[in-house]
Amino acid sequence: MTDPRQRPRRGQGELEALVLSALREADGPATAGWVQQRLGGDLAHTTVITILTRLLGKGAVTRERAGRSFAWTSASDQAGLAAHKMRKVLDSENDRSAVLASFVTGLGPDDERLLRDLLDRAHGEGDD
Repeated sequence: MTDPRQRPRRGQGELEALVLSALREADGPATAGWVQQRLGGDLAHTTVITILTRLLGKGAVTRERAGRSFAWTSASDQAGLAAHKMRKVLDSENDRSAVLASFVTGLGPDDERLLRDLLDRAHGEGDD
């Protein structure tokens, strides 16, 4: 029998998304305590610090000294964080070509068209 007081565990990615969302809503740099309160206070302060530190390592947030602690700012949106994860996975593989080929062949027609458009824009095609 489960204890009704226990909350379901959230995945690391879900917590990171919640923290990033809270930081984007801030009027400026925010402390971990502010983030914790913004998320309803059900996360331990140390958990919020751990998530912020992981996001810092991923380049998704920045921090500046604020007294004896830090104030944090979102440096990336959810799409930027997802792109970072994708690059990290790609960088961890030996055969980049095979990974990219497998990814591209699994795309649906709409996503394939979107990817082609994005690549064209990135390489400046049509900028005559």
